[in-house]
Amino acid sequence: MLPTPRTERFPVNTPAASQIFTTVLSQGPLTRLEVARRAGLSPAAVTKAVRPLIEAGYLAEGADEEARPALGRPATLVRVDGGRALFVGVKVTGDEIIGVVTDLCCRIRLVRHVPLTDRDLGAVLAAVADLVHELRAEADEADEGGAGVHGLGIAVSGDVDRGEGTVRYSPFLEWRDVPLAELAASTTGLPVTVDNDVRALTVAEQWFGAGAGRSDFAVVTVGAGIGCGLVVHGRVVSGAHGVAGEIGHVTVDPSGPPCHCGNRGCVEAIAGDAAILRRIRETTGLEVTDSAEAARLAHNGVPGAREAYARAGEAIGRGIATVANLLGPELVIISGEGLAAYDLFAEQIRDTFAAAAFGSAARCDVRTRPLPFTEWARGAAATAIQSFIRADS
Repeated sequence: MLPTPRTERFPVNTPAASQIFTTVLSQGPLTRLEVARRAGLSPAAVTKAVRPLIEAGYLAEGADEEARPALGRPATLVRVDGGRALFVGVKVTGDEIIGVVTDLCCRIRLVRHVPLTDRDLGAVLAAVADLVHELRAEADEADEGGAGVHGLGIAVSGDVDRGEGTVRYSPFLEWRDVPLAELAASTTGLPVTVDNDVRALTVAEQWFGAGAGRSDFAVVTVGAGIGCGLVVHGRVVSGAHGVAGEIGHVTVDPSGPPCHCGNRGCVEAIAGDAAILRRIRETTGLEVTDSAEAARLAHNGVPGAREAYARAGEAIGRGIATVANLLGPELVIISGEGLAAYDLFAEQIRDTFAAAAFGSAARCDVRTRPLPFTEWARGAAATAIQSFIRADS
């Protein structure tokens, strides 16, 4: 991460202490012995790390109130004090900015939606700064403990280099090489983490969602684009240059339609919302204007519409199988706004995945998890939390 302003430093300065806190954050409350087991560290290391975190108010320790008295003395559990720090998460789409305030446990406290009428960088920065100012003011007013906002996370689609805080290319915003973290830090006065929106969502799922406690899983998003976030050996994969998991640009049909990336037959060129609309127009001659209308046609049995969704499902299933064959995750979570029409291509995803996954890779658990854009903004907040508590993030 680039140097950014800090309102307060997290009292952890070793990888082991960071790992211990992260374990309690994502999987707690836990006993100290359980923390040691899950983190793969000694009980002495846990005791050494926990003490300053309790003194600083980030961890608390107490009896398990739910333990039955008949079992003897209740276990003493270590938990994170979520109210100790607040964070702002912002998700920028092509036509809207969604902002949330979360606590340290990434529980949403405030939500705001702001229309985005101008994608010019200056206009977006001003809108984000105004939104953050409004959210901070309201959070400060409501927060009796005076925790304050400790960081800002911003999530955008496209090629984002989190380490540099730079948006290399965002097709929906039409941005190239924008030093967004530096610019947003100067306009908001907060430490800023900028990441790809799907990776941000994956961080939230890893620490606070369906992926908590899992070392290898993937999040695949379907909608305007086809995205994929990867967790391998407990870490979100960013790639050497900020690009990883781009299954939307895996070629599944070399003679298929052209993709905006310059190739042909990519998953996104077949299964993205725009691709489905284009296919329906080509096969039916109807002027379909949006995804809701396309889904209605398919649900009403229009052959060209049903074929477009079936084709999309096959492409997505092949893309997920590619991830399973390469990395062998135990879980793939399918999400995104495209899930509104999931019943139209779910069977094709399952069948194609089963046919294309090699050997035991087919045992991967593929499940759906509808997540509104508010959750994507929460993902942005999760990246800010991660940057705050982990020096190596």
